[in-house]
Amino acid sequence: MCVTCGCSEGAEVTLTHVGTKEDLAEHRHVLADGTVISHTHDHAETHAHDYHTQTDNASVHAQTHHTTLTLEQNLLAKNDQLADKNRAWFQEQEILGLNLVSSPGSGKTTLLTRTIRDLQEQIPISVIEGDQATSNDAQRIRETGCNVVQINTGTGCHLEAAMIQKGLDELAPAPRSIVMIENVGNLVCPALFDLGEQAKVVILSVTEGEDKPIKYPHMFRASQVMILNKIDLLPYVEFDRDRCVEYALKVNPNLTIFQVSATTGEGLEDWYNWLKNTMRSLVKI
Repeated sequence: MCVTCGCSEGAEVTLTHVGTKEDLAEHRHVLADGTVISHTHDHAETHAHDYHTQTDNASVHAQTHHTTLTLEQNLLAKNDQLADKNRAWFQEQEILGLNLVSSPGSGKTTLLTRTIRDLQEQIPISVIEGDQATSNDAQRIRETGCNVVQINTGTGCHLEAAMIQKGLDELAPAPRSIVMIENVGNLVCPALFDLGEQAKVVILSVTEGEDKPIKYPHMFRASQVMILNKIDLLPYVEFDRDRCVEYALKVNPNLTIFQVSATTGEGLEDWYNWLKNTMRSLVKI
């Protein structure tokens, strides 16, 4: 639940274990803790009341904002506690948990399915798929033979640590494997919510515009990896990739950046090597 925008107030969050091609049976769970009561502040409604003095009006305005801020702090604190538990579990199981974030249409699912197909003989991979509605992307992932759980957030614009905890319980990923968490398409709210991942991987396509990193600096600052996708389309679009990289590093000088085409395979080997090397660093000898 996002206190900032109130996006999932009253929403029903559902989890579906899509499984693999060998396990086609679906079952569905309604999460009791999938939504959190929040408070939002409607400026129009507040100021429409006839307060006796301007001081009273300002006082009510400030009090409402204080309540919103307190609820947001409490929500994020609870989320961070659960994220720490997820992180500890990942570390115990020597699992690489990655939070894939992007705008809708960046090619995130295509990149994910290509990665699974190319690496599944070397590293076990499973997926937690987040969308507001439908299991279309989860079905695409299942076709690779990968075990996948679908989380539908309803009106929610991001995944939260509690949802991931439930997803992991259902998914039961193998030790020394990779869990890819495909977040809801959104470059704003997912930046605020730690899921317990090893790294956030922000995916940007050349069809979006090179200024995305400075338009959404919080997401790029919160990420450890940026993947510039669809570089096979560079001859056909107006996109300055050098400037995009410059913007990204200006926002976050520590970003690891890969330039790839999930369609042609160009640049993917560097991305795969990063995954393998990061996996090796997690394994206890």
